[in-house]
Amino acid sequence: MRALIQTLLAPLVWVADKLGTRREVTRDADQQAQVDKACEELALYQFWSEPECIRVRREITRLGLSIETRDARLEPQHSKALKAQGGKLEVPCLHIHEAAGEERWLYGTQRIINYLRGRFGE
Repeated sequence: MRALIQTLLAPLVWVADKLGTRREVTRDADQQAQVDKACEELALYQFWSEPECIRVRREITRLGLSIETRDARLEPQHSKALKAQGGKLEVPCLHIHEAAGEERWLYGTQRIINYLRGRFGE
């Protein structure tokens, strides 16, 4: 039942997500280029209409980040990767490629938001 409701509300969620969030962090062109480069090492595994994923995407917009999003519900390869490499099929999950070549899978809305704020915040 919950999945049906989320599916029916998905168009409204999309509009609210796009129109209801504004970028609050501004950077000069050089700083933004550095942030964009750092974001290439990140990927957000998510479900498009999941409320907790929406919270994370809003924070990404607020911080002015360009992080790839991977829908683990609609894209079977992302679902398989999340379960096989991340250890569980749970969203949201931030996949982080560390500078030393290590990979981390960060689960939990608030943990992801705290990580993004700490790394890219004001």
